[in-house]
Amino acid sequence: MGRRRGIMSDQTKVELAKELGFYNVVQEEGWGGIKARDAGNMVKRAIEIAEQQLANKQ
Repeated sequence: MGRRRGIMSDQTKVELAKELGFYNVVQEEGWGGIKARDAGNMVKRAIEIAEQQLANKQ
């Protein structure tokens, strides 16, 4: 089974990590070093941003 390609761009992930306060872990350990909770919070925030953008288009 191959790895799935990510939906979020690397730039978006970096911006979210900085906003949520765990970018230093990403710099030191890479994306595999973040906690599952941080990853979940990152996805949750990305969804919130997408929903806001959709609401603004309507």
